[in-house]
Amino acid sequence: MRQRFGETRSTITRRHALISADSHEVTSLPNWPGSDIVFTITPQMGARFTQYFATMPEGAEAGEPVDGMERFLFVLEGHVELVADQRIFQLQAEHYAFLPMDQSHRIRARTGARLILIERAYIPLKGHSLPDLLVSSTDDVTARPLKGDDMLMLKKLMPEDLSCDFEVNTMDFSPGAGLAYVETHFMEHGLLFLNGGGVYRLDDQWYPVEQGDSIWMGPYCAQWFGAIGRSNARYLIYKNWNRDPHQS
Repeated sequence: MRQRFGETRSTITRRHALISADSHEVTSLPNWPGSDIVFTITPQMGARFTQYFATMPEGAEAGEPVDGMERFLFVLEGHVELVADQRIFQLQAEHYAFLPMDQSHRIRARTGARLILIERAYIPLKGHSLPDLLVSSTDDVTARPLKGDDMLMLKKLMPEDLSCDFEVNTMDFSPGAGLAYVETHFMEHGLLFLNGGGVYRLDDQWYPVEQGDSIWMGPYCAQWFGAIGRSNARYLIYKNWNRDPHQS
């Protein structure tokens, strides 16, 4: 019914965007032959990074991003093989990888697979080398309460190292849990709801959100989330980090 009458939950403003699955538009990319690509966050909306889905049929392969870009990938469904640094890694749901700038690599779909990817231009820091290749799983990361709230558990998926210029975390809200306050800061966010849902405040608007929704929060967008329902709400969230605002 929503499609029939031209309705969608997607909203795009100058400082934030909510992209729901009912408005996804599939495209193709030269470095993802045979795969369906859906961009949800790009520089054209004001972001300084890209976030997109890649749906790969069994046997499909993908190459590297454009020069100067670093890449974070997270497996949502299926099984892919990552070939990097003369090693082969097997990644399934909840596995992820960070590929530093200009890291040679290939992604091969061992089964049909769906990934979420984040890419951005790397910002070097004087006195620090490029960060290392990282391949891991959310199961291997220890959760800790955010600001002492054990109803809101945080997992940091990237190393806490000054060579890294961004973070990617998962945040897991028990039913009824919410952020402690409305946040405002110069960092921007890219977010994907992995499961559950609730209400997200973005600037002066409140949005119902659910699994599969993507959100962009620009610098100084007022933001707050509260989980609603009988099950946990969990999302994957990116932010630029470890760099001066003049660099970010």
